[in-house]
Amino acid sequence: MGASGSSQSTPVVTETVKPVETSEPVKTLLQTDPNRVKEAAKNFTPGNMYSSECPMTKGESPAPPSGCPMHAGQGDNSDINPDNMMPPPNQRPAPDQPFSLSTDREKSTIPKFSEKEEEKWVYPSPQMFWNAMLRKGWRWKDDDLTRSDMDFIIKIHNTNNEDAWQEVLKWEALHAKECSYPRLKRFGGKANDLSPRARFRCWLGYEKPFDRHDWIVDRCGKEVRYIIDYYDGGDIDTKTGRFTLLDVRPAFDSPSAVWDRMKVAYWRWRFAGGQVTEVPKIEQKTAESSS
Repeated sequence: MGASGSSQSTPVVTETVKPVETSEPVKTLLQTDPNRVKEAAKNFTPGNMYSSECPMTKGESPAPPSGCPMHAGQGDNSDINPDNMMPPPNQRPAPDQPFSLSTDREKSTIPKFSEKEEEKWVYPSPQMFWNAMLRKGWRWKDDDLTRSDMDFIIKIHNTNNEDAWQEVLKWEALHAKECSYPRLKRFGGKANDLSPRARFRCWLGYEKPFDRHDWIVDRCGKEVRYIIDYYDGGDIDTKTGRFTLLDVRPAFDSPSAVWDRMKVAYWRWRFAGGQVTEVPKIEQKTAESSS
């Protein structure tokens, strides 16, 4: 969704990309309710922005089904990026936006599969998040969020992704000899499509995840799909922005993934009495060291 009016009134937008601050504490929330921001953050996840009916994979990209919220009054999804299921970056303030938002973007630590082997994924700015939610059909009057709320939501989003990538690297450590430089190739939100494990947990009476992502990781030429279920872990930590419990594992798409899951399940049973134990960690190396 772009700003209305003639080209003469279109504001000039500057964009800054900076490294993600994974260790920097989030500002303590003194003027807002942390739990209200947490609920807003859960609704602002990309998986909730675009329903599971939206296409994720590359290749054919027909018009999405009528239930796909990316419509927002438009007739096709030809401008949707199939790598992350997001519309093109829109840094212009929306009509009737109640306050200005930052257009600064943070560069993640997550390697991006591209011709530039050292390239990293870049997180959306608060303004991009706002515009994406408007495209979905969300309106500010319904939530009454503040500028500081949006900054906090962005921090939660970025922290969740950084934590998820670290969990992926633990699994990839099992294949460190095969590939020391895995890279994230593409991803998509599937919030309305429960994974088999999440569905089984629901049958047992446990809470269902509030979001799900499928990440496609390039393991030096081999595509590996990871399923990430996001669970509400309770009160939000206003120092770190963390409240999410992540369940990250490779999908049962290959004998190798099945074997990895079996090994880790055994380790958890053998050494931790069923409690979660960390898979040996892979040190993220440079692209040159993987050749």
